[in-house]
Amino acid sequence: MKIVGLITEYNPFHNGHLYHIEKAKEITGADFVIVVMSGDYVQRGAPAIMPKHLRAEIALEAGVDLLFELPVCYAVGSAEYFAKGAVSLFERLGCIDSICFGSECGDYGLLARIAHILADEPEGYRLALKNALKKGMSFPLARQTALKEYLQDDMLDLVLEQPNNILGIEYIKTLYQRNSPMKSYTIKRMASGYHDAELTGSYSSASAIRRLLSYTSQSILIEKDGMFDEPSMSEVLSRLEGQVPPSCIRMLEETHHSRYPVYTNDFSLLLKYRLLTETKETLTEYLDISEDLANRIINNANNFISFEQFSDQLKTRDMTLSRICRCLFHLLLNIRTEDMLAYRENGYCQYARILGFRKDARRLLSLLKRSSQVPLVTKLTRTEKLSSTGLSMLKTDIFASNLYESIITNKYKMPFINEYHHQILRI
Repeated sequence: MKIVGLITEYNPFHNGHLYHIEKAKEITGADFVIVVMSGDYVQRGAPAIMPKHLRAEIALEAGVDLLFELPVCYAVGSAEYFAKGAVSLFERLGCIDSICFGSECGDYGLLARIAHILADEPEGYRLALKNALKKGMSFPLARQTALKEYLQDDMLDLVLEQPNNILGIEYIKTLYQRNSPMKSYTIKRMASGYHDAELTGSYSSASAIRRLLSYTSQSILIEKDGMFDEPSMSEVLSRLEGQVPPSCIRMLEETHHSRYPVYTNDFSLLLKYRLLTETKETLTEYLDISEDLANRIINNANNFISFEQFSDQLKTRDMTLSRICRCLFHLLLNIRTEDMLAYRENGYCQYARILGFRKDARRLLSLLKRSSQVPLVTKLTRTEKLSSTGLSMLKTDIFASNLYESIITNKYKMPFINEYHHQILRI
């Protein structure tokens, strides 16, 4: 039995994801696909547009055999933390033969070469990095500059500025550092770019799909027959046909304005409340919040209008908007540096929480019970096998999910569904 692991967000699920599943099985010869997916928050520092249980159901209907949730501390972490969390989970399951990820360049050899340089830090690279940092560059830009100088390749910008390439490098680097037996493969991203805002062919980006879905909730006008009008949900879904699987269309239609969409600004008042309780000193206790950023947060707190406006106001030449957003979600979700250090010292992922599986893949569960080096969480009330570190991680996940659910309850006046009441999906 061969198993390939995919690291995903499915925000939302589209044809490119379906292609990824099918192509991954083809190039690895895998019999089953196991996915680790971000929960209710994603790596760019934002809430997922749809709750994790809906996204998981769509993925299972599309062919994923078994789906785990990536703990929120990694889901909203830097590319390095995101990769280390996901790869460690797969490795500790003890049955994954390979991982397969999408990339903009599709050049595994180049990505691996960069990953090994970052892991080994040869003298020439370290010197170039040191010189770039002395010039006042942000660390990501300094690292990019140092790699270009070390490899003597000015075209690397095209690779190092693309988000899926960056994550791919981190996956390979993590596997290399852990001396993992899992193999890794990459698939070239189909057609549209990660940030493309318009639908393209049959493989549009998740960004373009999210933008289209926002038309029905933010009074954004689109052009139709030379006129600008606010589209109906049926018009939006009509445009999405051929872009996402039929199961996704059905889910989008059935749950629109009852379970989704959820946006960053929906968390504005919650963030404002948290800012009112913090000081410059306490802010630095949260993951990635430096003393400089803490000072800027406090100094600009009175100018707060919304989550997105405040994030944009905090952005500087040295700190990207995504990093700012991640930091603010670390504060909102109580993700602290000391906790992340404890997780790292104990092997990163402390458990594997199952969100759902296909009934015809039940034997995977039997295999995992024998092979997994971490507890399998199937019921949130059954945590006796978790360490104190694992319990801390799981409590953060539960709090984060219930906070997200509270947004849905308030926004759409729907009954609150406590995370403890969600059952494992069986398709």
